Parts: sequence; C-alpha cells; structure tokens
Amino acid sequence: MRPAVSGCISILVMFVLCFGCGGGSSADPPGAALPGSGTVPLLGHVVLVVEENHSYSQVIGSSVMPYLNSLVPRAGSATQYYANLHNSLPNYFELTVGETIATDDLYTGTVTQDNIVRELTAAGKTWKSYAENLPSPVSTGVGVPPYAKDHNPFAYFSDVLNSSTQAANLVDFTQFSTDLANGNLPNFSFLLPNNLDNGHDCPLGLSTCTDNQKLAFIDSWLQTNIDPILQNPQFQQDGLLIITFDESSIDDTQLGGGHIPFLVLGPRVRAGSQLSTTFQHQSTLRLMLEAQGIKTWPGMAATAPSMAGFFH
Repeated sequence: MRPAVSGCISILVMFVLCFGCGGGSSADPPGAALPGSGTVPLLGHVVLVVEENHSYSQVIGSSVMPYLNSLVPRAGSATQYYANLHNSLPNYFELTVGETIATDDLYTGTVTQDNIVRELTAAGKTWKSYAENLPSPVSTGVGVPPYAKDHNPFAYFSDVLNSSTQAANLVDFTQFSTDLANGNLPNFSFLLPNNLDNGHDCPLGLSTCTDNQKLAFIDSWLQTNIDPILQNPQFQQDGLLIITFDESSIDDTQLGGGHIPFLVLGPRVRAGSQLSTTFQHQSTLRLMLEAQGIKTWPGMAATAPSMAGFFH
C-alpha cells in the first residue's frame, strides 16, 4: 500500500453456496459465532484473493459492493480480523511466510525463510501465482504499473528465484480462466488483481476518484472473476476460497494494519458462520496449509489462532 449459524442452504484468502447441501442446523441462530468441528478439513483446491487498502467498515454492508455483500450470509466471516502492518509488502509476507520480513514496499532482497511454496512443494502439492499484467511469464522483476511486485510475494522467494520449475508457476492472470475451465487448477492459487482492479489506485480512465468508486470497481472485478470459481464443479467438490484485504485504510492502525474484511467460501464452510476471535494474516497462512493436510506452518503461523471454527 501507499496511503493505502448457519442454516442448511447449499454450499468455504480467509458458505454452503450452491455447492450441494451443506451442514449446520436450522436451530442455529443466523450469524451466531457457534463452535465448528474444531478441525480444518482436507481440501484439494485453495484459492486466495487479496484486495487493497480498505477497512471492514468501508466494505461490509456497503451499498457500492452488492456482489461481495451478497456472499456474506452464505460465507464464513471473521469479524475481528486485522492486518499486521502498513504498508502492503509485510502483509503479503505474513500471508505466505508468517513473518514481516520487510516494512518497505521497495524491498529488493531475497526471502530465504520457510514459506508456503517450500511447504507445498515438500508435500507434493502444486501452486500458481496468477498476476494481472505480470511483465512476462516467469517474471520476478519489478514490472510497470498497474502490476505491483510488492503485492506478489512469490517473486521474492529463494525457492522460486533459484528454480526454473518453481518460477514457471508465476503466470499472468489470463491463465487462471483457462486452468479453471480445463480442470487444471493447482492445489493452491494466489489471485492478484492489478492496482486498477484491487482498490489501490483509481479505476482505469479516472485520474481522481472516491473510495466508493474504487470499491465499486473491486466489486465488479470480484463478480466477474469469483462467480466462475464458485460455479466450477471441481471447486464445488473440494474448494476453499478466501477473500481478504492486505491492510485497512492508512488512518486505521489497530493491531498494526487495521480492521479488514475476511470471508471464506466452500462446500465445507458453515454458511453464515461468524468468528469473533482476533485473527491476523498468519492465521490465514495456517489455514491454507492445514487445508492441504500440511502440519508445518512457517513463522508466526505456527502459533496463530486456528480458523477451524468455520467448518462443519
């Protein structure tokens, strides 16, 4: 950044949607933070989407984000989820390394610490980072706007920089729709909207804009790109979709990076469940690895609060 329960309906980076009949009891009061199974289920496909620089209060209940808010009653939501810091890059590292690593978005170093790529690879799992406007396939360079390398933590990992096999998993976002349609989603997908689509900058064609215009553009991007995921038969069998923000607005420094939205969707998520536990990005890293059956969680993820309460 810069200056930036449940009822049985049908449906999981951070619902019983129309994924088939889901669990939960009709006796559970809507929105209640009731305990879940206490176990994160083993899931085949985890998808993380990270938006930029807006607070929980700006997003949840906003009339300019009808699509995202239409998902809330069918999602699992963390009502007390906080980013770790301002600016962007340390939050993306917390999501994937479990450590801050750097506080400057202009960081040019190499991350050698344990990370999500290392753990996924060791477990025989596949992954891809799908980035809008990636400078070129397999690119680990800075690129030019609206692409932002500081939103793509995988481009800093020694595991990726030192391996042509791993670097091949850095692809342009256009590859995602092809992989989804062909049933070729990896076990873990990181979806990176560019700075025109993620709420960081003004939408295309606008030199100045309001926060509501940014939020409306995020919502449109989500509707275009998230609906196909939720309707995908492969995802409906064993998918988990996490939607969150890297950090809150710059004036919100609660717990470091401010109060932000966090939703999970998928066939094993308790629709309408809400957890009031205080979470930060390291809990999401733990969740993403747990859902792949991986029990080694890097950095602060090793001691982060569990999100198992979202699941039935």
